[in-house]
Amino acid sequence: MTYADTLAYLYEQLPMFSRIGTAAYKKDLTNTKQLCAALNNPQKKFKSIHIAGTNGKGSVSHILAAILQTAGYKTGLYTSPHLKDFRERIRVNGAMCTKEFIIDFTERIKPQIERLEPSFFEITVAMAFEYFAQQNVDVAVIETGLGGRLDSTNIILPEISIITNIGYDHTQILGDTLEKIAYEKAGIIKQNIPAIIGEVVDETRSVFESSAKEKNAPLIFAQQNFYVQDFNYENNHLKAEVVDVRKDEHHTFLLDLPGIYQTKNIVTVLEAVHQLQLKEWHIKLQHVEKALKQVKHLTGLHGRWEKLKENPAVIVDVAHNTAGIKQLLEQLELESYTRLHLIIGFVKDKDIESILALLPVNADYYFTKAQLPRALNEKILADLAAVHGLKGKDFADVNAALSEAITRADKEDLVLICGSVFLVAEVNL
Repeated sequence: MTYADTLAYLYEQLPMFSRIGTAAYKKDLTNTKQLCAALNNPQKKFKSIHIAGTNGKGSVSHILAAILQTAGYKTGLYTSPHLKDFRERIRVNGAMCTKEFIIDFTERIKPQIERLEPSFFEITVAMAFEYFAQQNVDVAVIETGLGGRLDSTNIILPEISIITNIGYDHTQILGDTLEKIAYEKAGIIKQNIPAIIGEVVDETRSVFESSAKEKNAPLIFAQQNFYVQDFNYENNHLKAEVVDVRKDEHHTFLLDLPGIYQTKNIVTVLEAVHQLQLKEWHIKLQHVEKALKQVKHLTGLHGRWEKLKENPAVIVDVAHNTAGIKQLLEQLELESYTRLHLIIGFVKDKDIESILALLPVNADYYFTKAQLPRALNEKILADLAAVHGLKGKDFADVNAALSEAITRADKEDLVLICGSVFLVAEVNL
């Protein structure tokens, strides 16, 4: 098979959550374990760091990978979904895995695919583990796909487990309360392995404490040990002054990820670095400083408050749930612009009414959708939005909406595209 044939096979033969939603979700680890057993358990051949959370887990994964490779470790990085290229999911020191590997792996695993009928995600997890083992990485940063306890990635025994935060997302699978969602995410906590919690609220604290106690796992709340005292923008970078509570020290970091929500992620990352240092990983302050300035360059992270154009400013962000949209609105309060042009599209299984209730009525709206079955029809979205006083036009695809927005916007205006990772992925500019 060619690379194009291979991708077509994977996309068409395997159920994909990103396309069809809940029907693609496998509620146990059996398939992943059997796939990896057929590959001689590659996940046991490298060290790993496991990251879950409602928001921020992608950024934390990329930032931590950037730090590790800057410190000299050969670093694997598994994240999902991808924006433009399937191979974005599987990287070593920032470089995407090869097309030849994907072709070869898929050919080898076909008998298992036909026997087990796994999901697309189960196959990509096994593929990533095999690639990292083949590449002989020192460590792999592994981001969960959905939840934690039953997530396909949850067959690793990591150096540390990280849960960035808990919010309402995928409630039809993970549960409809913060406690239930936290329970699923806490499923990545392993026996005797340190677990770092980035953000905690009253409803989730006891869930994490109970899970950690059951596993005899040291539990660390990052916010108790680090906090951001001040931050500001500097040349499309975020400058953050962080206080290390343990040492009573102040450090200023410059991040090439300008979203203010990164002030939360940096606290989680710094605690992760501290825990790795306790395990005698050789990571110095200068490695952290150097990596933070060039996360996008080192790991290929995109879609986090990313400016694609000036005059008018065009910004994309993959925020797609209530908590993520709230953070975007906080970001907008810090921006200078004359008028806001908001291009939005969602998948059907999000709490769209709650998101629409948050959005400003004094913006120009462009309702659209990603090109996948899970996407909510743009006309239906426009009707739902109208109930909340949000007015605008609907467009069959995001680039038609973007073209119209740029045409209508003045140079001092801001065009923001958000609501779905898949929508951002389709932007061509």
